[in-house]
Amino acid sequence: MTARQLPRVQPAVIALVRHGETDWNAAGRIQGRTEVPLNETGRAQAAATALALAEASASWGAWTGVRASPLGRAIETAEIIAAGLSLAQPHIDDALWERDFGPAEGVIVAEAQRMWPGLDVPGAEPLDVLAERTADALTRVLREEPGSIVVAHGAMLRTGLGHLTGVSMPRIQNGEVWLLHSAGSEVRVERLHGDVAEVPRTQELA
Repeated sequence: MTARQLPRVQPAVIALVRHGETDWNAAGRIQGRTEVPLNETGRAQAAATALALAEASASWGAWTGVRASPLGRAIETAEIIAAGLSLAQPHIDDALWERDFGPAEGVIVAEAQRMWPGLDVPGAEPLDVLAERTADALTRVLREEPGSIVVAHGAMLRTGLGHLTGVSMPRIQNGEVWLLHSAGSEVRVERLHGDVAEVPRTQELA
C-alpha cells in the first residue's frame, strides 16, 4: 500500500454514499461514466439514506455539507440528501468520478466478467490508478472537511476503501452508507445501517 500520512488531529468522520439505483443498475449493466439518471427506486433510496444519516448524526455529530461526483445520478442523490438534512446544495467534486470502464460500459456485468476477467478492461482506467485516486480524494475530504457526506459510485468507493484499509471490501449497494473515520494515523471504515454501525475494518496508515 502506498505510504500516506494524516496529521494527528481529533477523531474525524465522513459518510460515503453510493448513489441511488438507475435502470442500468436494475438491469445489471456497467455504467462507468455513462450518464444514466436515477429511477424512482433510486430517488426513494436517496430519501431513505437522508433519514439514516439524520439518525446517525446523534452518534457522529451534525453533518456539515455534501460533496458529489460530477455524474448526474450522484448529483441528484446528493441533492435529495442535502434537502432532507437541510444542508446547502452539494459541492461538485471532480475527484469523485466513477471509473471509466471504456468498452465495458453498457455491457451486462456477467458478460463483461466473461470477456474481461477481473474487469481488467483494455482502455478502462486501471484499477491501481482508480484505487490511488479515490484514496487520495477520500483522505483529502476527511482531513479538510470532516463531517462531510460524499456521494459517489460503487466501484470507486469499494476500490478506494480497500486501498486505504488493506482489506477486500464487499460490493457497495445503491444508497448504502459507509463511515470513514480517522484518529491520528489510523483510519477505520464501517458499514452504516440507520444508526447501527457494522463490519469494523481498521488500518494503520504507514
